[in-house]
Amino acid sequence: MKKPVIQAPAADMLKLLEELAAFSAPGPGVTRLLYTPEWSGAQRFLQEQMAGLGLEVHTDSVGNVFGRLNGSQHSGSVILTGSHIDTVVNGGKYDGAYGVAAAVTALHYLAETFGPPLRTLEVAAFCEEEGSRFPLTFWGSGNVTGLYDGSAADSIADPEGVTLMEAMNACGLGAGGSRTASEESSGRGADSARREDIGMYIELHIEQGILLEQSAAQIGVVQAIAGQRRFTVKVTGTANHAGTTPMGLRRDALAGTAEMLCALERSAAEAGAPLVATAGRLEVIPGTPNVIPGEVQFTLDIRHSEAARLESFCAALAAAFREIAARRGLTLELVPTLATAPAPMNQALCGALEQICLEQGRSFRRMVSGAGHDAQLFAPECPAAMIFVPSRAGISHSPEEYSSPEELAAGLNVLTALLYKLAYEAS
Repeated sequence: MKKPVIQAPAADMLKLLEELAAFSAPGPGVTRLLYTPEWSGAQRFLQEQMAGLGLEVHTDSVGNVFGRLNGSQHSGSVILTGSHIDTVVNGGKYDGAYGVAAAVTALHYLAETFGPPLRTLEVAAFCEEEGSRFPLTFWGSGNVTGLYDGSAADSIADPEGVTLMEAMNACGLGAGGSRTASEESSGRGADSARREDIGMYIELHIEQGILLEQSAAQIGVVQAIAGQRRFTVKVTGTANHAGTTPMGLRRDALAGTAEMLCALERSAAEAGAPLVATAGRLEVIPGTPNVIPGEVQFTLDIRHSEAARLESFCAALAAAFREIAARRGLTLELVPTLATAPAPMNQALCGALEQICLEQGRSFRRMVSGAGHDAQLFAPECPAAMIFVPSRAGISHSPEEYSSPEELAAGLNVLTALLYKLAYEAS
């Protein structure tokens, strides 16, 4: 049987992206933080759009929005696709929202063109991935996959002291919040966002990097999402007078830190791709021009797609830091603050994406995602896949974030073709 030509209406997707971008706090770019009026407005707008396109719409207790296209074979297993709609402060209009707009467009196109699928398709607009308002990430998909159970909501607060639970309640969410009658038959508990009915998860996203643009590849087929290790580091020496303390008698915390950061960069370069390591924040105490620094605090962010290599690099780096501190008469405190495992994508789905690219005449490259995505939470739960499209100059989390309409349309049609294959072709 000849495969159908997939030509989803990119204009509909681009219009939806522009309409979503209008839900933003004042300022450059798009700012749509979790449980703010801008976020609430965007989620309500999406519910209206999904319902208007004939999808069965529901929300869960934390505010995730879903639009369902029911399949004729009632297997109880859903093919879920989508992304998140929250943003960083002064972010772009493509990060996350592109995956949602494309998924809505794809499901509507498939239903209009081919009728009901064999397997149920569902689009998700997750309520949070970035962690820009509250000090946690993946709150939306984390509740769906069981990473969170809602118990953190009372103890986590934003910079203004508003707890996650208070913010949820202000939006009419939380335990006893908005539910629908279909939830009892779809694997969702009465007051829980946890889902047990998801059979596959597919996410389309801008790359947020420069590899696709540099290699002139139209599509990135993600092989894995890198695991992350984050640490806070405190180096303590002795604060003393900058003019009266001889160089040989100093216990300079900043000088020791500088040697550690040079070792970090050198070790990461020697380890090679896809490992990356970053010291993102540094605080010097007392921070006075005529005082030798007595204490320095800094952060580490280390990422790799292979767990063993990530762990061995972190262990070797910690040993190198301890050696530097001991030699300089400094004390070292290295505290882990985040540990996420690498998330391999499903190889059968990766292969299907590559075949679709070949059939559509699109260039592609296999790649690792250094950034975190909702897909990494689903990968341990069910087969998962990610599709990337290029980001101009690799810029993201910025008003300058941009992917061309042609690049966005290519990703849409690859996603749509995969959903057709998974939901419409008999296995």
